[in-house]
Amino acid sequence: MNQIIYPQKPPAEPPKPEIRPHMKRDLPGLWMTHDPAIFHDPVSGNYYIYCTGAICKRSRDLLHWESLGKVVSNPPEESIRWTKSRDIWAPDIVKVGNEYRLYCSNSSWGVRQSTIFLATSDSPEGPFTPKACVLKTTDALPVNAIDANIVTDADSGAQYLLYGSFWGGCHILLLDKETGLPAEDGIGTCVARRPSWMDCAIEGPYMIYHPGTKYYYLFVSYGSLKSDYNIRVGRSRCITGPFYDFHGQDLTDTADENNAIGLMISCGYRWLDGTPYMAPGHNSALIDSDGRMFLVSHIRELNFKTDDEPSTLQIRQLYMTPDEWLIAAAQPYAGEMLQPLTERDLAGRYERIALTPSVPQGIMHSHPVRLMKNGRMECCSVIGTWKKTGPYTLDIQYGTVTESIIASPAWDHELGTPTLMLSGLSDKGICTWYKKQNR
Repeated sequence: MNQIIYPQKPPAEPPKPEIRPHMKRDLPGLWMTHDPAIFHDPVSGNYYIYCTGAICKRSRDLLHWESLGKVVSNPPEESIRWTKSRDIWAPDIVKVGNEYRLYCSNSSWGVRQSTIFLATSDSPEGPFTPKACVLKTTDALPVNAIDANIVTDADSGAQYLLYGSFWGGCHILLLDKETGLPAEDGIGTCVARRPSWMDCAIEGPYMIYHPGTKYYYLFVSYGSLKSDYNIRVGRSRCITGPFYDFHGQDLTDTADENNAIGLMISCGYRWLDGTPYMAPGHNSALIDSDGRMFLVSHIRELNFKTDDEPSTLQIRQLYMTPDEWLIAAAQPYAGEMLQPLTERDLAGRYERIALTPSVPQGIMHSHPVRLMKNGRMECCSVIGTWKKTGPYTLDIQYGTVTESIIASPAWDHELGTPTLMLSGLSDKGICTWYKKQNR
């Protein structure tokens, strides 16, 4: 008989804080861990998250986190004079030799009078000393100098600054690896943008290179901080693009009539039980030393009222599909590992969420699915088939649609119990999440 190894119950979050004016960002647990940048330090082996407010959090296992507090005291004076602000947003870190470089945004809400500045330290835990402005923008430019991510060309070793939000979209600019400052004039190359009828809402670009597929994967967030915030992916063979989605559409194409450009791998969702969520976004991603991949983003509990809703953080594994797309796991990470599963293990009743683009981007609700032992699938009035294709993979077919699925033990965060989750991508370019009902 197959013995499934399920993850243990993950650490509980402290009670949700009440949003107050000028509240501090360094809160217990993962509350207000906003704009998170994940980093696995090759020296200490620790994981770190750097977030808005210049707050740093540390973990050994991506489950138990402790706050190290604020690691950058202030922007450099040059930056403060430019922006008239001391706010520090969305840091991203890179290690160059023995130096840790933290690229931080300094700006105010809704303007392009912004800077990205560089701060350095000999430790990932800081303190980081502000050094210089890397990029300045004004309202006269089509770009906004915020949301930095440092990426490296896999062939040449050259480093680039990926950045930007709203207006003219997200850009990539060549850096001088020695100084960490720009190696070229101008604002760089546009890699993703949104049409004006979508409020030009795009931000938080982040890129990883996968040596197995030789693709650069570009993550972007659509929809700002409103309830329709969601995460999209494009890919390219070249670090400067162009980046194409599942259907071959360029992420810079503003002729997006139905809000469908970019493979949507995370959006607001609601299972039958438990807390519904909205607005996952401003993600980072990690390819770990063991080859596992992770998606890290802030997210908020569903709240369509006018009250402010504090962000928290979710980490989900990323899986590679047979056609080399990245998809997010159906449940937040609890320490689960992929393992062989039998048809008997997989058969049963599930909830299913289809992450379908819409206008505006809605909260996707679950619906019932049944995988029968005879290979039959039932989903409401839809009838199809399913079959195993590997130790932990299966295909689900109905009508003209085939979903390629990766199955894994998981922790059901809504019901507080072990379960199986299925994470998939259809040949129509729709990501799907399933979790097994064990009651």
